[in-house]
Amino acid sequence: MPDTDCSHFDLLSQTKQICANNNIKPTRSRGQNFLINKEIYSDILEAASLEKTDIVLEIGPGLGFLTEKLASKVKKVIAIELDDKLAKVLTQRLKDLSIKNVTIINKNVLDISARDLKEDLGLVNYKIVANLPYNITSIFLRKFLSEVTLKPSSLTLMLQKEVVERICAKPSNMSILAISVQYYAKVQIIKNVPKEYFWPLPEVDSAIIRLDLKKQFTCHLKSKTCTKLALCSHQKEFFRLIKIGFAAKRKMLKNNLANGFHINTSKAEDCLIKAGLSNKARAQDLSLKDWEKLSIYTQLFH
Repeated sequence: MPDTDCSHFDLLSQTKQICANNNIKPTRSRGQNFLINKEIYSDILEAASLEKTDIVLEIGPGLGFLTEKLASKVKKVIAIELDDKLAKVLTQRLKDLSIKNVTIINKNVLDISARDLKEDLGLVNYKIVANLPYNITSIFLRKFLSEVTLKPSSLTLMLQKEVVERICAKPSNMSILAISVQYYAKVQIIKNVPKEYFWPLPEVDSAIIRLDLKKQFTCHLKSKTCTKLALCSHQKEFFRLIKIGFAAKRKMLKNNLANGFHINTSKAEDCLIKAGLSNKARAQDLSLKDWEKLSIYTQLFH
């Protein structure tokens, strides 16, 4: 069990008191486990590399301990809180603290569109900071990495430790999640966060991760880099290849390619060899660069 200091217990008592005063009962279904360690809040701020001119989109602000710290560092914070009661409590807390550069939106972040970001929220260049509910991690990442046209420059996230390790995986342990995130962003694990630093106590440890979005993507169809915010045709076919490759994880990649593209195994094997890969390779063995090279030779099968 990690060491705890006075500030840890102080934040725990504050959290419990606020919840008791406002009849807030944290629910597991919404991932409501409040961070109660001040040092970790500081680590999140440092990892986000914030500047006074920044606009931050904070997801799941909860009781607002991170929100108030963000507000002191940046131009504006837009806090998206799904829970009605928490949004109301946060509004009052910020008012009591005389914090005026925070806008609270009582809405599901997954319902926010590119139009909302650009027109209603006024976001042009922004960063995301979030202690993200674990049950929306995959769909949230897909939304802000590939679907919205107005993307953040970086995401500093608190996620389940196991998910962070999967995102940052290396060849022999790759997955669709790892390839997808690493395609769009440079990934970095900042720090592991023990479950004892949350209240109520969750079942798993967490970790802080930073994602810096790439501005260009390899586009072999055009023999040049692609800067389009929306998926170009190559990118769509690239991810089709990834899905085919991981269709049956225990099978050798050549068999998945043969089944997915409806070609014979020898032709699939030939693609692997031309890409400089082993004909016995499995999907989890390939790096992002390996998949990009392989995609050159599978384009004719689409």
